[in-house]
Amino acid sequence: MSGPQAAGRGEAWAEAFLEMMSVERAAAKNTLTAYTRDLTDAQGFLAGRGRDLSDASAEDVEAYFTALGARGLSPATAARRRAAVRQFYRFVLGETWRSDDPSRRVEAPRKGRSLPKVLSRGEVDRLIAAAGARDGPQGLRLACMVELAYASGLRISELTGLTLAALARDPAYLIVRGKGGKERLAPLNAAARTAVKAYLDVRPQFLPKGDKANPWLFASRGRAGRLTPRRFAQLLDEAAADAGIDPVRVSPHVLRHAFATHLLEGGADLRVVQTLLGHADIGTTQIYTHVAGDRLAEVVASKHPLGRKR
Repeated sequence: MSGPQAAGRGEAWAEAFLEMMSVERAAAKNTLTAYTRDLTDAQGFLAGRGRDLSDASAEDVEAYFTALGARGLSPATAARRRAAVRQFYRFVLGETWRSDDPSRRVEAPRKGRSLPKVLSRGEVDRLIAAAGARDGPQGLRLACMVELAYASGLRISELTGLTLAALARDPAYLIVRGKGGKERLAPLNAAARTAVKAYLDVRPQFLPKGDKANPWLFASRGRAGRLTPRRFAQLLDEAAADAGIDPVRVSPHVLRHAFATHLLEGGADLRVVQTLLGHADIGTTQIYTHVAGDRLAEVVASKHPLGRKR
């Protein structure tokens, strides 16, 4: 069956899949949003072939996967969309709504893991200085966010989701709820704590009118009541340009990369960095050893007994 009836069935199946991901697998909100976008994209492509998620053939799915590679999407985005479609059809098969999995025969292209973009310590210092140089309260807020992200390795969702209560008493550590609802400790250095204190003095200027009870650390007069990840990324781009750094090289996630890489360069243990980042698999953390390779080689040469000059 194809056409309107099939389209309605495909949408219903997608909705059931997303509900399963939310209830049974406790998928994070950001993950659900991404999967919704991915399945909508696949549905749109299939509609152009007179098909739907519910009645797509293996040839249709193969054509969609091939088209992803030709659309100029980043390898990570294309891979996630393929993964979303594969997971959807595994769910559909398990529910016996279809007797076949049209995505099974399509081999996913091998995707090498790209090395993360990293800023030098000097560039991070310039970025923080440029953020703080912005006008008044805006500069104090942005500098505080950059300091916190770099000092603690926070994800962007974790940073913008901080509450006022979490930092009200000048803690040395934050308790962060990361992916999968797992909690971890995130350190705060002296510079970050000083930046937080300076920002808290001007925070009332960002509160929505009549919302003195606003719980968010980085409050905003926007509809969400707090600064959004997108807005922070925009402000970070502006600060990068002011610091003479190509904005393409800077993003909230790059600050997290810098946190991890600079720790390893300083001789930190890989397991410690894994814990601080909240990585479930140390293999994810190991990518930073490639970025910090020169420094690590230098440490081995200078600290290992056989590496020392006699």
